[in-house]
Amino acid sequence: MDQRCTDFTPAPPTSRAAPMSALDAIGSRRAVRAFLPTAVAPETIDRILEIAARAPSGTNMQPWQVWVLTGAPLAALSQELVARARAGESEQPAYAYYPKQWREPYLSRRRKVGWDLYGALNIGRSDAERMSAQHARNFCFFDAPVGLIFTIDRDLELGSWLDYGMFLENIMVAARAFGLDTCPQAAFIHHASIIAHRLAIPDEQMLVCGMALGHADPNAPENRFATVREPLSAFVRRVEHLVPDLPAT
Repeated sequence: MDQRCTDFTPAPPTSRAAPMSALDAIGSRRAVRAFLPTAVAPETIDRILEIAARAPSGTNMQPWQVWVLTGAPLAALSQELVARARAGESEQPAYAYYPKQWREPYLSRRRKVGWDLYGALNIGRSDAERMSAQHARNFCFFDAPVGLIFTIDRDLELGSWLDYGMFLENIMVAARAFGLDTCPQAAFIHHASIIAHRLAIPDEQMLVCGMALGHADPNAPENRFATVREPLSAFVRRVEHLVPDLPAT
């Protein structure tokens, strides 16, 4: 097992970085997969979540619930989940995050980001063992000093999930204003039952995802590649006229 997943002794917290603009915070957000042990002050975590909760939600439902892990609880849960992942243990998630059948253009985008990550880590396409070890690092929150678990009431509908996405994005952008980075992680849904048990999550709530929060390790090779974004021409259509009614029959 990667030793970084077993060393959870936090370094002292650092002071807050200089504020950045909203555009810079959004533009610099990325999924970080290696963190420094530098602790994040509890009041900083609270402030990020407080600001993020300004996210819009239909009729102000605010459907989000957050479970914050640091210190010994984070270490214990991480070690258990990493061991389960390395043993090949998994469960059927309560919802499907990815499509059942991959197709273009999504398949090519998925493959590119995967091979770019493995390329940065010098993991070859036939190196199944190292791929498995890298995937297992999800479950120690990539050594971040803060792990967040998100849940939602099971009886809420898709509109609340849309609201939830805006809340999650707010967390990631707000973190940048404090000089911090994040990694949103759907991988935790494959271990939802053990997480629910360990955290005493009520049965009426289901796990949405997890998120690592902390200071990015600037020397980690997996943090040095940038994901590609499609040009506006690939997803923006400027409407110049409306389609007329069909002729009456």
